[in-house]
Amino acid sequence: MFSDKKTGRMASETISQQNTIAKGTVITGDIVSEGDFRIEGSIQGNIKTPGKVVIGKTGLINGTLKSANADIEGKFMGKLLLSDTLSLKSSAHVEGEVIVGKLAVEPGATFNATCSMKGAIKELSNTNAAGQQTSIQKPQRPNPEKGQTV
Repeated sequence: MFSDKKTGRMASETISQQNTIAKGTVITGDIVSEGDFRIEGSIQGNIKTPGKVVIGKTGLINGTLKSANADIEGKFMGKLLLSDTLSLKSSAHVEGEVIVGKLAVEPGATFNATCSMKGAIKELSNTNAAGQQTSIQKPQRPNPEKGQTV
């Protein structure tokens, strides 16, 4: 029944585990984890994880959240730094500063934040040193039909 042989767990098993902060739980302080989070309680502090954070309808975070992805149904106040996608459900309430890769907002969500989206941004105009806006011109290709040489 009992053996001395231990079964080894793969590292990916522990990383894929989800941490849950239950409704009615209040945490004051910083949290650093390798796993995902589901928050139904209240956190006053900072959270850092390379995974996904889900803030449920009764969940509240007041602080800084650094992760890859986040789904918000509850309330978030503070600084939100995501390397990938922020998804705001219809019951979400977000205030503060948001820096994300992608943003998805359902109708009904409250989003009162300064938002910066990083990634490949095509710039259509430049501002010169005098503060004047200048347009970026595409290089012209010769057109043989108009008598221009190729």
